[in-house]
Amino acid sequence: MPANIVVGTQWGDEGKGKIIDILASRAEVVVRSQGGNNAGHTVVNNGETYKLHLIPSGILYPDTLCLIGAGVVLDPKDFISELDSLKERGISTANLKIDPRAHIVMPWHIALDGLSEQFRGNSDIGTTKRGIGPTYMDKYERCGIRMYDLVHPEILAEKIKATGNLKNKIITAVYGGEAFDLDAVTAEYTEYGKRLAGYMDDVSVLTYDAYKNNKTIMFEGAQATLLDIDFGTYPYVTSSHPLSAGVCVGTGVGPRVISNIIGVAKAYTTRVGKGPFPTELDDEIGEKIRNVGGEFGTTTGRPRRTGWFDAVIVRHSVRVNGLDALAINKLDTLSGLGTLKICVAYKKADGTIIEHFPAALEELADCTPVYEEIEGFNEDISNCKSFSALPEACIKYIERLEELCGCPIKMIGVGPDRTQIVER
Repeated sequence: MPANIVVGTQWGDEGKGKIIDILASRAEVVVRSQGGNNAGHTVVNNGETYKLHLIPSGILYPDTLCLIGAGVVLDPKDFISELDSLKERGISTANLKIDPRAHIVMPWHIALDGLSEQFRGNSDIGTTKRGIGPTYMDKYERCGIRMYDLVHPEILAEKIKATGNLKNKIITAVYGGEAFDLDAVTAEYTEYGKRLAGYMDDVSVLTYDAYKNNKTIMFEGAQATLLDIDFGTYPYVTSSHPLSAGVCVGTGVGPRVISNIIGVAKAYTTRVGKGPFPTELDDEIGEKIRNVGGEFGTTTGRPRRTGWFDAVIVRHSVRVNGLDALAINKLDTLSGLGTLKICVAYKKADGTIIEHFPAALEELADCTPVYEEIEGFNEDISNCKSFSALPEACIKYIERLEELCGCPIKMIGVGPDRTQIVER
């Protein structure tokens, strides 16, 4: 049975939640492998809107096993709030499991995230200040607190004391902040552990067993390719690996388990935070795309930067993820914009034309887009159910994107609801 990975191919916010929800409805197991509550999936299902941050999208289907892998960093306070919100809406979380190896976001991580951003001044990264980066830092410094520790009070108290004393010194001596009351932190997180103990299970084993039993599995990604710590626009990136390869590491399964890798892109490009953005539209067209497309962050509410579709970026994503297919969302947003533009290459300051995404931020900042113009469309396509039903200009646009990206486009979003999808 298929094991699908869904990854973002741009800077995130590509509408992965919609594609994930469609595939989750066909899956028996849905796995989240990396990231934290700095990510968000907005899913519109039967007219109801769900904003999920840590919990896999399969939670909307009561018979689906939902797993949170070791590569995820989990803020227990926010996670419990998400659990309670779903319960209030009649959504069961009985089939939800968290790997004991998943690291826990502690209050000092959130404090240090904000303090370090403040310290950087105008050179800040533009994080969500949710403590994700500092949690991954502790993971790799090997002083982190994990899900297993959270549900074992004696171990938790010992680790909070050891790590908390060090973090308090950094907060007070380096940043001039206020120290945490470690006894209060211990008491608070002990209660979180009691609440979450029943959710702990070995996600690596559960995923592998599902594979061996021929169950349909879907791995959902958070963030996107250009936010990858190695292959994104460093340092304006996240602290984990949103690439397809990160799924195997973050879940604890080998690459032979994976059968299909699907990349998700918008019919245009958006970005949140700082950093170069070659096709950015700082004009009326960019503002119209933002407002029509609802381009405001799921987690933060921040307005997203908008621009034309960048085929250089998506070609990069096709290569580093090994994509089998693309899903293009929000084609409907481009209606009424007139002539559309597609970035097919970059031009450097010395006049050199490059078709591959540069490795360094400084080189990207030196690039301007080389555009190809294509006929736009004015029709309302939100009710189209087949590819042939789309206006001719839409068909030509999708076919050209397919050629430029070097990957077949199998799904096209024509509206926000999960039913507003054209499959080829």
